[in-house]
Amino acid sequence: MRQSAARPIVRTLAGNVYLLTVALSPPIKLSDVDKLDALRRLDQFRQWGSLDEKRYCLVCGKIITGRQIQVAGGTRGNGPLRLSCPTERCNSIPMDWVLPTDEILAKVEVMAAEECKTAAPMPANHSNGRSERAHSGHNGIASQLRKFSFHFKRSA
Repeated sequence: MRQSAARPIVRTLAGNVYLLTVALSPPIKLSDVDKLDALRRLDQFRQWGSLDEKRYCLVCGKIITGRQIQVAGGTRGNGPLRLSCPTERCNSIPMDWVLPTDEILAKVEVMAAEECKTAAPMPANHSNGRSERAHSGHNGIASQLRKFSFHFKRSA
C-alpha cells in the first residue's frame, strides 16, 4: 500500500486554483510494544488492547488496524508524536476512528461489493457495427457519494 507523506493545500489566486503540497514528517518505525504504547498514550478517545484491534475511519471509510496506523513526529521528526490513518490522502486522526459495529462492517462490505461491481468493465452491446453500453445507469462519482452518504443521514 502506497502511503502519502504530503498534505495537499488548495489556494486561489486571481481566479486561478493552485494545488500546493506541504511535506509531512514520514511515519517512523516502532517495535510492536512501542507502537501499542504510542496508541494507548495518543488515542485519548478509545482503548487499545492489541495492535490487531480494528477501527473504522469515518473520513476514508476503511477498516484499519493498530498495525497499519502511522506514527509520525518525535524528537527527530518535527515535534510530538502523532497518529494518522494509513490510507493514502486520508488525514484523519484518532478522533475520526470508531469501533466497527456489525452495522458498520455490513455497510463496508456492501460498499466494497458495489465498488468491485462499478470497477468491473461493462460488456459492450454491438448493434449496427457500433459498440454501446449494455445499460446507461448512473455510476458517476456524485451518484456513488449520494448512496454512501445516505447510510449516515440522521433520522429526522
